[in-house]
Amino acid sequence: MRALRFDRFGGPDVLRVAELPDPVADGGTAVIAVRAASVNPSDLKNIAGAMEGTVLPRVPGRDFAGVVVDGPPEWRGTEVWGTGGDVGFTLDGSHAEYLRVPVGALARKPARLSFEEASAVGVNFVIGWLGAVEIAQLGPGENVAVFGVSGGVGGAVAQIARALGARVLGVDRVAPADGTPAAGIVDEFVPFTEDPAEVAEALLGHTGGRGAEVVYDAVGGVTTAAALAGLAQRGRLVVISAVGTPTVEINLPDFYHREARLLGADSRKLDVTESAERLTRLTPYFERGEFRPLPVAHRFGLDDGAGAYAAVADGVPGRVVILPDSQPLNGKAKS
Repeated sequence: MRALRFDRFGGPDVLRVAELPDPVADGGTAVIAVRAASVNPSDLKNIAGAMEGTVLPRVPGRDFAGVVVDGPPEWRGTEVWGTGGDVGFTLDGSHAEYLRVPVGALARKPARLSFEEASAVGVNFVIGWLGAVEIAQLGPGENVAVFGVSGGVGGAVAQIARALGARVLGVDRVAPADGTPAAGIVDEFVPFTEDPAEVAEALLGHTGGRGAEVVYDAVGGVTTAAALAGLAQRGRLVVISAVGTPTVEINLPDFYHREARLLGADSRKLDVTESAERLTRLTPYFERGEFRPLPVAHRFGLDDGAGAYAAVADGVPGRVVILPDSQPLNGKAKS
């Protein structure tokens, strides 16, 4: 099979298209023909050596959608989707023509989603679900402030929160654009500024002075001060990232007097099988059209896989996907 591969850390230029043996299923694994695989910022960090535990040489790529071609007879020909904190790090990933995973990692793709759309769901919605539902235990009627609401994770959290019956306060530098996951979901939008007090004041104003019971900070670092200041009494702050600075100062008396909770969520801790369990829980929402992924805006073939990574590094809007069985598409949509 053909696959993107890297044997040293660096920028997108470390990626090469390699000819590797086709994976073969054994008693506990299945082989998927990858139809589409998105490129996440964490994939870019992975090839740069900024993620822990990566074993070289490695085929990168976390998110995928495809068809089972080898494995248990009852699964062959089934359209599946997936992601995982081990895929692309300690196991060869999805930026290849074929991917081998444990049978327990097989999750049926929602019929409503195309392969491209399904490949753009994994990391964003799994970490959104993990942080908002499992860790913060967001409930109906609560206010949730989502920092980074216009991004992939923030948009996923906004949709999950709405499905749970929560009131969504979106915080970002720009409001969610039409057609993006959080568009039409946010009840109140707060522009992010460099002044934490200004952001917190706006959040307090939208919550009757109470603050948000849950703050989901999909940015972290530069946003932490504002996120803490906008938190309600006994509020829960979920952090999944750190942008700009890995360290922040916390006013400890204020923190413990408010009985606040600071919670971390890390999708890397969920392997491909554990992630499949979350995707299976999410499937009914996608089948009903209640959840929608970030639009796919740029498509690349394997031969221009480095270009796909470069596009993510440049911060292009929308999701970037690799179509392993396609000719180079130069980042443009197929006609």
